[in-house]
Order: sequence, then C-alpha cells, then structure tokens
Amino acid sequence: MRKFAYFLLAAVLLLSPTAAFATPGTLSVLVVGGGGGGGGSHASGYAGGGGGAGGYVATTSFALAAGSYTVVVGAGGTAGTGSANGTSGATSTFSSLSANGGGYGASDTSVANPPGGNGGSGGGGGGQGSAQGASGPGGTATPSGEGHNGGSGWDGSNNGGGGGGGSGGVGGAAASNSGGSAGSGTANTISGSSITYAAGGAGAAGTGGAGANGSANTGNGGGGSGSGNNGGTGGSGIVIISYPTADAGSYTCGGATTTNGSNTICTFTSNGTFTYTGASVGAPKTFQAFLAWF
Repeated sequence: MRKFAYFLLAAVLLLSPTAAFATPGTLSVLVVGGGGGGGGSHASGYAGGGGGAGGYVATTSFALAAGSYTVVVGAGGTAGTGSANGTSGATSTFSSLSANGGGYGASDTSVANPPGGNGGSGGGGGGQGSAQGASGPGGTATPSGEGHNGGSGWDGSNNGGGGGGGSGGVGGAAASNSGGSAGSGTANTISGSSITYAAGGAGAAGTGGAGANGSANTGNGGGGSGSGNNGGTGGSGIVIISYPTADAGSYTCGGATTTNGSNTICTFTSNGTFTYTGASVGAPKTFQAFLAWF
C-alpha cells in the first residue's frame, strides 16, 4: 500500500506564567523631630529663651515602594545650664520624609545679641543685660514649612527670653521681666486620639525659675530659665505610620502596633525598621503560539 505523507499543522496555545510585581503602598505618616533645649540663666534678672519645636511633617497619601526602611526618632536637645545655650534637637526620618530638630533656646551669655538656634522651629533669643547691648533675635524655621520662627529676647534690668517657635505659630517676643510665649503646636489624630505635637518652649522672665521639660515623643521645645536656673530639655520626636489592617500582612512594623478603626497604627518612639513586602499584582496574561509539524 502506497504510503502518503500527511502534514498536520497544529497550533498550540500556551498560557505563559503570570508575572507578579509589587505596587506601592499608600500610607498616612507623621514625622516629628526632637525639640530644642531651653536656654540657661546665670543669675537673677537674666533669662534664657525657649527651645524651638521639632519639625512637623504629616501626610495622608505617602506612596511607599517595597523594601525595608530605617526609622530614626530624633532625640530632644539638652538643657542650657548657667550661661550656656540649650542644644538643638535631632532630626527624625522615615523613607524620604524628614523633620528637622528644633533650634536651641539661647542663654543670657555675656556676648551681645545671643540668638536662638535655627531648626524645624527656631529657638527663642536670650535675655541680655543692658551692659551687653541688645538682646538676641529668635532663630529661623529651617526648612520652610516644618515650623515657625522663635521670638526675640528683651534687654533691660530684668530680662526676658524669647519663646520658641512651634509647628502652629511663632514664638512670642519677650518684654521687661516677662518671657515670650511658646509657639503653638499642631493637633493630629493619626493615633486614634487627638494629640498636640511640636509646640515651642516658653521663654523665661529674668526672675523666673527653671525651664519646663518638653514631653517625650511630642517634639516640644524645652522652656527657658531665669534667676540662675537651668533650662528645660527638649522632648524627643516620634514617627507614626498608618495603613489598612486588611493589608497588614504586607507590612512588618518594628515599633508598637495598635488599631484605629480599619487601620493599623505603627508607632516608633525610638529607632527601628519598617518593612513593606509589596502587594502582588498579576501581569496581563499573554499567549504563545508555535507550529508543530508531523
């Protein structure tokens, strides 16, 4: 029997494996820098300025790429003692978000015009005796948008220190034997409660007492001091990250976790790590075809 060759054309469709890729997560984030320390006073009648608040940065739509991120919580500045300025607070960071530390409050040094330090909010200027000339100007909020300037000190027989700037307002200018008012902070509800962050420290009167300390993890500035007392320490900063609880499996919080409604709240009061593995999304399905000859 004569054999015939038959050509069979077969088109075979093969489904390619689905490629997975990660989409950015959308977060609410609060970052507050450490507050500045208040200025010291070496004797009665001399006054230190209040420390500036740590920088305040808040967003409700932060896109985060998959990865592991170091979280840094800025320390508060140290208090000024005697004729020493306070020290500025330290910067807090998360991913590309950064909040500067608050500027220091100036002391009543023997140098004329003792200025408050620059920072997230500026520190208050020091009160100065008439023998040394004019009192110091307040520090400048740097960069713009994280806080406000500090207030100026007062030059006279009974001095006053300027108030530290806050995230919600400028520090007040001092008057005769009267410290400048603290710059206001900003209320935020990311944690589930309304908490005010990043307020400045109050300036001191020349006959005033020791400066008040800024509360921990608020970024508040320390108060200035009078009558030979020490200034107050600045409050440490904080980083808070909020994401949908339904997506919690994609996140690893290296801080403390709580819930607020449908969201998980990740709070850092000290340095740590935050990780996002990314939401897996399938790539469009594709087909391949090849010809088989038999």
